[in-house]
Amino acid sequence: MIPQSPSIIIGVDPGYERCGFSIISHEPGRKEVLLFSECFKTPARDVFEVRLQAIGQEFEGLIQRFSPTVCALEKLFFTSNQKTAMRVAEVRGMLLYVATLHNLVVREFGPNEVKVAIAGDGRATKQQVMRMVPRLIEVVGTITYDDEFDAIAIALTASATRPTL
Repeated sequence: MIPQSPSIIIGVDPGYERCGFSIISHEPGRKEVLLFSECFKTPARDVFEVRLQAIGQEFEGLIQRFSPTVCALEKLFFTSNQKTAMRVAEVRGMLLYVATLHNLVVREFGPNEVKVAIAGDGRATKQQVMRMVPRLIEVVGTITYDDEFDAIAIALTASATRPTL
């Protein structure tokens, strides 16, 4: 049997104020390894276009640094705030564009799919998912924002449901 090289997955919880990014490595038959995670923040004083550019540059830099083959992205979750939802949709569009420019396989997951994969229940609370993530993958350091936990959970969901990896 030919050994397979590890898959590198970039997980993204899109947003324009805070955007969660994670990079995990998955080698068949082994536990996933968290290589990097962050909550990337953009200044509220910046106009949206500048914030969008900053997020795109950060995303592209992570792709160049870690050479992922898969981009796992959270699907848009509609809230009552349409302006926020529209801006997040624009961020998602830019992320999808950059991912396809780098020939990444794009996998998209809704919040319930992530909750099932991580906590075993599509109705799990955000706190339940956040408690499960460190049980599934070693998290080094302190995570302050849930966006970072979400990005890790999204990447883990892609790894756990990897028909294309």
